Amino acid sequence: MHQSDRLSAAVNNLSNPQEFTDRYQAILAHYRLKGRKINARRAHENGDVEQRHYRFKKALEQALLLRGSRNFQDRQEYEIFLRKLFIQLNAGRRERLSDELKVLKRLPARRLESSKSIKVPVSQGSTIKVDHNVYSVDSRLIGEQVHVKVGALQLEVWYAQKCVERLPRLRGRGSRHIQYRHIIDWLVRKPGAFENYRYQPDLFPTHRFRMAYDYFKEHDETKAAKKYLHLLYLATYESEIKVDQSLDQLIRNGRPVTCKAVEEAIHASDNGNENRTEVEIGPVCLNDYDALLAERMVIS
Repeated sequence: MHQSDRLSAAVNNLSNPQEFTDRYQAILAHYRLKGRKINARRAHENGDVEQRHYRFKKALEQALLLRGSRNFQDRQEYEIFLRKLFIQLNAGRRERLSDELKVLKRLPARRLESSKSIKVPVSQGSTIKVDHNVYSVDSRLIGEQVHVKVGALQLEVWYAQKCVERLPRLRGRGSRHIQYRHIIDWLVRKPGAFENYRYQPDLFPTHRFRMAYDYFKEHDETKAAKKYLHLLYLATYESEIKVDQSLDQLIRNGRPVTCKAVEEAIHASDNGNENRTEVEIGPVCLNDYDALLAERMVIS
């Protein structure tokens, strides 16, 4: 038996009050469980779970205070921190857990798929809409239908039985994830669309790209979009970092910002050796490795 609250993720409150949502029913069927929900406005019926959730949040807050910082290098470090806290909090329940494990049935041979798959069209703006958020995809997919696997942290875009894109999943609604590399080929062919492009603010990778566009508009407004898109094209197929560094040098030195000057700066950096680091690897001494093996054989 699995008891749930009455959130719409599990309970279909809009129709038959006895029905669960399709996804929740799939979980129950996969693990051979029977579903049960609490009564309306009776949150105390899940009191054990709610209290454990509250206690865990309190314990996490205390652990973070003792740690002295809430900053973590990456998600993996934070997960390790949480796992250590779980072990500490569950230390007194190991004996009771072992008693439960003796009478539990075996799990299915494979776990239930954790992601959902949906089919969405690619708009003329080279975007797809997933869970009320907008994502850009390769402009070659405009007008096609793609399958999107929605995971907890990322989206996988599949076309012709191939994964063509992995995108970070956005939270909430009304957000967007637009990459200029996806749409640059389309925009270069239609530069007039850039001026009124709905997601134009997302097409400035750094503030120097924005400064370059403003410079183009100030000195030649009729060709500003075409010139700026050429910079994005260089960033896509050459290097965004090199284009950004070239723009920085031109702006700092007070020189005119032109596509030709950026190209020359990129080629100069490619041909120059001043920033290259020479790496020397000395001869490898295998005697140290033999000594290590001999030491391990003696220990064993």
